Amino acid sequence: MSESTMSLWNRAQQLPPDDLRRVQGIYGEQFPIEVRHYLAVWIEDKMQQWNEIDPDNPSHTQYAQSLVSQLIQEIENKALSYANNEDLFLVRMRLDEAATSFRTRYLNSNPLGLVGIIRQCLNTEHNLVQQNENMLGGGVSHATNMVIEPCAEIEQELRILHERTRETANELRHLEQEQESFALQYHDCAKINAHLSHIQSQERTQQNREMEQSLRRRKELGEQQLAQKVSGLLQLRMALADKHKGTIDRLNSLQQRILDEELINWKRDQQMHGNGKPFNPNKLDQIQEWCEALAEIIWLNRHQIKECERHQTKIPIAPPGGVDMLPTLNSHITRLLSSLVTSTFIIEKQPPQVMKTNTRFTATVRLLVGGKLNVNMTPPQVRVSIISEAQANALLKNDQMNKGEQSGEILNNTGTMEYNQTSRQLSVSFRNMQLRKIKRAEKKGTESVMDEKFSLLFQSQFSVGGGELVFQVWTLSLPVVVIVHGNQEPHAWATVSWDNAFAEQGRIPFTVPEKVPWPQIADMLDTKFKAATGRGLTEDNLKFLAGKAFRNPQVQDFTNMMLSWSQFCKEPLSERNFTFWEWFFAVMKVTREHLRQQWNDGSIMGFVGRRQAEEMLKNSKSGTFLLRFSDSELGGVTIAWMYEDTTKACQRDVFMLQPFTSKAFAIRPLADVIADLNYLLYLYPNVPKDQAFGKYYTPLGEQQPTTNNGYVKPQLKTHVPGWSGDPMDSYPNTPQTMYGGMGGPPSVSSNPSDCVSTVPTYNECEYDQFLENLSEADFPDMNFDFLQTNFMKPQ
Repeated sequence: MSESTMSLWNRAQQLPPDDLRRVQGIYGEQFPIEVRHYLAVWIEDKMQQWNEIDPDNPSHTQYAQSLVSQLIQEIENKALSYANNEDLFLVRMRLDEAATSFRTRYLNSNPLGLVGIIRQCLNTEHNLVQQNENMLGGGVSHATNMVIEPCAEIEQELRILHERTRETANELRHLEQEQESFALQYHDCAKINAHLSHIQSQERTQQNREMEQSLRRRKELGEQQLAQKVSGLLQLRMALADKHKGTIDRLNSLQQRILDEELINWKRDQQMHGNGKPFNPNKLDQIQEWCEALAEIIWLNRHQIKECERHQTKIPIAPPGGVDMLPTLNSHITRLLSSLVTSTFIIEKQPPQVMKTNTRFTATVRLLVGGKLNVNMTPPQVRVSIISEAQANALLKNDQMNKGEQSGEILNNTGTMEYNQTSRQLSVSFRNMQLRKIKRAEKKGTESVMDEKFSLLFQSQFSVGGGELVFQVWTLSLPVVVIVHGNQEPHAWATVSWDNAFAEQGRIPFTVPEKVPWPQIADMLDTKFKAATGRGLTEDNLKFLAGKAFRNPQVQDFTNMMLSWSQFCKEPLSERNFTFWEWFFAVMKVTREHLRQQWNDGSIMGFVGRRQAEEMLKNSKSGTFLLRFSDSELGGVTIAWMYEDTTKACQRDVFMLQPFTSKAFAIRPLADVIADLNYLLYLYPNVPKDQAFGKYYTPLGEQQPTTNNGYVKPQLKTHVPGWSGDPMDSYPNTPQTMYGGMGGPPSVSSNPSDCVSTVPTYNECEYDQFLENLSEADFPDMNFDFLQTNFMKPQ
């Protein structure tokens, strides 16, 4: 069979021994090598599907679930086909275990996670095969410098450490045997010495003299052999200590990589997820496997070192001037274990970063090595408290908190860790915590309560090794801003978003830079908007936002400009009473709640200024319109359109409707508003409006008045009072004289404060009363087509 037709798995099995071990190293509990081997043909037949699925795209979940379901079925069928083959009994058991594991851990809860693991394994396998084939075929020499996937490197190093641990275990057994042999020989020598002393004390007959000479020869020989044994034992001890030192050094390097790189990166990704960045929480399962392997290797080596110390105590021999390495090795490996345990007490599910008092919230804490170290045999308690920024600083400096020191009162703040046999996870989920009270620090200057950051402190204590080692562990949540009212939420999210995006690793809690380069701000805004609405921001959108944030839309390049925290969310925008962040947050909120579909299909331009909109529309045909976010109304969306009065020569102008807000869209959706206004014909640049918005129109049947418990459901239509082209004649009972019988389009100046209003002016009390009556009163004789769905509060 040629290489071009051989399967990837067959080619992988022909790799040199070192590369083949690397291939074996990429498969583990999460994706057993038996599944790869016995389902190789099926797995590779589905190669296109594996590659089509993006593990970080939640919209691919259903596709991934279907593929994982097929995989499980194939595994079960393969295992069943081996039911009558006794030689493959272990294989069948392994396949059954894999099918069960995939079903419980991935099928319904995280199919994308399993697809990601399989893709990673196949890609690494392919890279190794390609590298080897390039070398054999005289390919590009750069292939020899290919970097192995980080996961494969870690697995390979763990495999080496396991092998070293087995080797030192064998050497320790050999040392024990040699010590036993030495002890027996030493005992024999002692007997010879005792016998010799006895003979020497007897009458010196010929027989006794001969016996004495024989015993002296045996004594000399025994002492020579003992000296050789001592030398051998010392060499064995030193060689074993050196090997343990080498193992500990490798353990230290690998543990630093796993904890300081992989786990820290996971925590950083978790923090960025707070801003909406895609995040695969199941990467933690892989990290747990590595940490469990580390814990096992550390524990075995620590036990071996303690055994060496015990043997050394039984036969206390040491080379002249030699240094006993064992106490140092014991201390070092115990520190490694302590670091591993304390570092793997982590928050798997963070509490909400904007926390409202007297509101239920949840969090989950997990000990990654808890199952491997049998901590679950005496399940530890976890206690939660809330601490201030100053208290968090003191905790990091002193590694402990003063008893009872906290900054608030949390209900239901204790829980017991439980071990799940299926997932092999030791964790506790707090499902009903509630912050009752909060103690705030004194504010300085322009600081507000929404600038103040707290953190939840999770603490526990447990022992391992039958009480031999006791660990006090703690971990801090991501920064939390505490609010008491919903109107504090926007500013609170500004504080959290800035912290999540720009916190530096190893910082003093919870310091953040005062100024940040605009490209980093732009990335943060894009991430948040995409997470909230489903589609991110274009370069033009970001340029518009930069002009607004810096209060200077004329600048062409913002790349090297720094935006301050004050500009971001403290200082009001020019001629406005709200900040840049408040404006952006309101736009994001209205888009998420009411305009998500239209934003995702590109029907809403949104981030465009008034003057730019006028420039874009001035050369368009009459009836062309676009949708933009209002500069003056928080969360407002306005319709700008070109109108040409054919009854007057060259009478063309761009008009703006008074902005619609969430309250208006709750009464009548945007698409229906656009359908109501007949003079809106083309979405800019020239898309017929029915083509752009038709799929979002409310079906006619749902708009018809229906009786419900004796009430008549009103039908609402949007129209601009007095605007020609509105289909007022289709509603004969409409009071046309209500607005003074205006004909033709109203004159609208280019002043930003002048715009066409879709509603008459009411004060706030009248507005609220109107809404109440609209939903609760019976209007059998009134025609509702003059009522406006975007009925606005006074500006």
